[in-house]
Amino acid sequence: MSPPQPDPDDGPTGPSALLAALRERGPEAMAELIGDDGFLLGSILAAPEGMFEVEGRERRDYVNLLAKLQEARAVFDALEAHTVVALAEATRRDQREAARDEAGHEQGAEQSLDRVNARADGITRRDLSLMTMRSPSAAGHTVASARRLVTSMPHLLAAMGTGKATAAAVYAAAGAASVLDQHQCEEVDAMLHARLPDLSAAGTRKWKQAVAAAIGELDPEGSVLRHRRARRGRHVTFTPGEHGMATISVQMPAIEARLVRKRLSLEAERRLVEGAKGGHGALMVDALTDTVLGREDAMGQVALDVGVIITDRALFHPGSGDVAQIEGYGPVPAEAVREQLRAVTVDPIAPEQDTFGTDGPAVRAVIRRLYTHPTSGELVSMDSRARAFPPALGRFLSWRDSSCRGPFCNASSRHHDHITPHSRGGPTSADNGQDVCAHCNQKEDDALCVERVEDPERPGHRVAWTGYGGTTRVSAPLPLREPANTSDEDCADDPPPGGEGEGSSTLPDDSAPPPTGP
Repeated sequence: MSPPQPDPDDGPTGPSALLAALRERGPEAMAELIGDDGFLLGSILAAPEGMFEVEGRERRDYVNLLAKLQEARAVFDALEAHTVVALAEATRRDQREAARDEAGHEQGAEQSLDRVNARADGITRRDLSLMTMRSPSAAGHTVASARRLVTSMPHLLAAMGTGKATAAAVYAAAGAASVLDQHQCEEVDAMLHARLPDLSAAGTRKWKQAVAAAIGELDPEGSVLRHRRARRGRHVTFTPGEHGMATISVQMPAIEARLVRKRLSLEAERRLVEGAKGGHGALMVDALTDTVLGREDAMGQVALDVGVIITDRALFHPGSGDVAQIEGYGPVPAEAVREQLRAVTVDPIAPEQDTFGTDGPAVRAVIRRLYTHPTSGELVSMDSRARAFPPALGRFLSWRDSSCRGPFCNASSRHHDHITPHSRGGPTSADNGQDVCAHCNQKEDDALCVERVEDPERPGHRVAWTGYGGTTRVSAPLPLREPANTSDEDCADDPPPGGEGEGSSTLPDDSAPPPTGP
């Protein structure tokens, strides 16, 4: 929603005069305006009468109304962030004054400023919790993130207010940046602002991934320390549920968690093929239970693979700032995978020291060279004439897209999808392929149009999703790393035909050759 533009000719009761009066009277006037509008809208909600009767009205009428509601919500979300910060600062001011009055203006008797501010923030947190029906913990996170947005991340705050990013995504990004200082937050804000067109259809999951990648680049040493500290805190929790059910959660390194999930998923698929009853998720639980409790149907040892993409700099030179990418997870500090990669790529000095036992030679991973585009930072493509995506090409899509490419979808990818359906002549290629979840793979049923689009100013694999209401969102994969500036060091090896830039990936021995490279 764009603010009204001042017009000297709109008269004493026009928009400019109203805007000036609001600014002069401050929050009290804004509260009155919102209250008046809220009364009118609330009255319609209480007695809609014919407002939502579809007979005699065009579908477009409700599309326009919904669009205006989203614009208004975006403005209110940004205004709420400003208001929360102003409320927090006013509370701090009042508490400081109260502390001085209580001490009788004696300097030595005053409480420490940190203690006074902590009490003030507690009051703000409780008030916000009661007013917005958030938990106290969630309210506290909202206050901290709002302060970060207002003071250090103005581009993201503006994106939220103009509807270019959802409040959930922006607050998730601000929360993920909580480990950074103010200057680093400003740099992350600038980096995300530059990539905003590629994040216009991203869900909270990809926003968090984008922030994680930016943090890894800006603060590599801090990322290493935080990973080591988090690794020491791995644990298992038990949470009682309803109807005689419970949830067991495991906090563990991402690469191992990805392997565990893949093993359970493969076991569930095996049981389905053998005629087991139940859904895929339920059979994963059964497999986990049988194995942990040592039952007859426990899973046996198998060789698993997971795609890990990491630059040679990050693998061999800690502190380079490049992050690693785990297939189906996203960016992680290179520290999180460096030791595992070295362990599975180097033969032990003696066979009896092999952590993989006699299976070591069969499951040993190898390093294969991949190449990234120098501008977009994405992996380059490969083609196939088959209808189904062959294993190498399918894995390429998983590496490039990381998770479902559907707009705002936070699900893991399950299917390799033709953007232009194969039945309509769409080729089986990386350019016409994308990784999606099972729901988004049914795009022909609920989307008006899904197509590849080109943007000369923003090269890369961009897919436009258009709904029947006319709204279009463009989905793009996150770059594997921020494109490096051209230098002698970066250009030491000329890329082969079909790819530019460089990157490296670990693959199991039985994997197909990489899409590009020597």
